[in-house]
Amino acid sequence: MESERERPEKKVAWSELFFDLVLVFAVTQVSALLHHDHGWAGTGRALIVFVPVYWVWVGNTVRANTTDADEPLNRLALFAAGLCGLMMALAVPEAFGDRGLLFAGAYFVARLVLAAVAHARSRRLTPTPVTLSVLISGPLLLTGAFLEGGTRIWLWALAAAVDLAAPRLTRRNMMRLNFDPGHLAERFGLFVMIALGESIVAVGAPVATSPELGAGSLTAVAVAFVLVCSLWWVYFHLAASAVRHGLETAAERADVARQVLSYGHLSLIASIIAVAVGMAEAVAHPGERLPLGVAALLYGGCTLYLATFGYTRWHLFRSWSVTRLVAAAAVLLLLPVAAVLPSLGALVLLTAAVTVLNLTELRLVRAGGTLPGDLARADSTAR
Repeated sequence: MESERERPEKKVAWSELFFDLVLVFAVTQVSALLHHDHGWAGTGRALIVFVPVYWVWVGNTVRANTTDADEPLNRLALFAAGLCGLMMALAVPEAFGDRGLLFAGAYFVARLVLAAVAHARSRRLTPTPVTLSVLISGPLLLTGAFLEGGTRIWLWALAAAVDLAAPRLTRRNMMRLNFDPGHLAERFGLFVMIALGESIVAVGAPVATSPELGAGSLTAVAVAFVLVCSLWWVYFHLAASAVRHGLETAAERADVARQVLSYGHLSLIASIIAVAVGMAEAVAHPGERLPLGVAALLYGGCTLYLATFGYTRWHLFRSWSVTRLVAAAAVLLLLPVAAVLPSLGALVLLTAAVTVLNLTELRLVRAGGTLPGDLARADSTAR
């Protein structure tokens, strides 16, 4: 029997990358929804619609990880899920209005398709996140679509909570899945890349459509781009390799995948969306003060992004990401200062804080004398 080390490394299929194109549009739509309402209620509604979109992607990503994504039936199922994801994205701007049924129906069909291909050969109903979404969260979304106002919001929030709890509730069956750690880590890293790419679009779009390109706007765009590069560095310089190493060496891969990938990356991507919305507002009005809600999205999103690495590191290696937790606290403490600065000043301050974090970690890794190939140990040294 072929050992795991002898097994060829699983590659990301072209069909998976094609499926991800839908996510680019979906993330943009969720950002637009949050852009129109920066308050707590708007943030909550954006999260409620983002969770089902994210869960459709997670379910199909896990399916592609544990099977041959290029097998014709699996490929067609992935395309069908992509179409459903596209319908969900189209519905997002008015999901709590006239397009609620389109959003809920598209989600339900996407989960039905995944359930059909995942359980086609099973003669009994196996509790998995997919079956729970078909039996519980999907019907909750559909029921809420026929209702209005707060009732819809609460039913959809409950559906999102069911989806989030499903991997834990079905842990026994999920433990039987044979994950490919490298492929799974790469897929979630690509989703982070999608979110970062959307943040660049959010920054550039309002300036590109402006009748004039002033020095202030161009400077704000440049600073915002440096901030995105800094956020990229936080994840991809060492942490992405540490995630892969942690999955490969974990005694219970399913548990680590649930905590670090399913939950941890939900937090990472949601925080990037919040930062992107804040940056778009700052770039659009570089000389004006940021409204408190926008400043909270910009700095609060960055705080959550950095703090999430403390959560993921603990579940990977049972150690704390000290530098990033300290940086998260520092960013949060800078929020009152950012609220009284011009938007450009707030951007510069946040960019400087994240850049200092990256330089500090780089110095710590070099001082530790770790080898370039020992990325997991280097990442641990830096935190």
